[in-house]
Amino acid sequence: MARMHTRRRGSSGSDRPAADEPAEWSDVDADAIEDRVVELAEQGHDPSVIGMKLRDEGVKGTPIPNVKLATGKKVGEILEDNDAAPELPEDLRRLMERAINLREHLEENGQDHQNKRALQNTESKIRRLANYYRGDEIDADFNYSYEQAKELLE
Repeated sequence: MARMHTRRRGSSGSDRPAADEPAEWSDVDADAIEDRVVELAEQGHDPSVIGMKLRDEGVKGTPIPNVKLATGKKVGEILEDNDAAPELPEDLRRLMERAINLREHLEENGQDHQNKRALQNTESKIRRLANYYRGDEIDADFNYSYEQAKELLE
């Protein structure tokens, strides 16, 4: 399938190995994993970073290859159960950060037409994603603007 704002198709990513049960060598208790997930969230890490930290560092030195297989819940579900979920979805937050950085760059470099187009594309993605999340993850009356995004991310 082609990308949203270009005609190119892009390269495919790697696939996770098919597994139905947690790894035998990773026998960490599910409660310990959930505590570690909440602890990492309180330190300010996003759900994707939490998953990578559990994969690389683990809990008490034992890596966790797949949180869902080990606990029966995804990282986001664990965060919601413990009231530690971020107020904005991670993908929307990252796009807003990119748009803010592009806008600040354009204030200094007004003739940078390539970044003007990149800002238009990024803001288009934000609006499309906001429509997807509206009502469930974000407020029903949420409308993207630069000022509002800057307020939310501070």
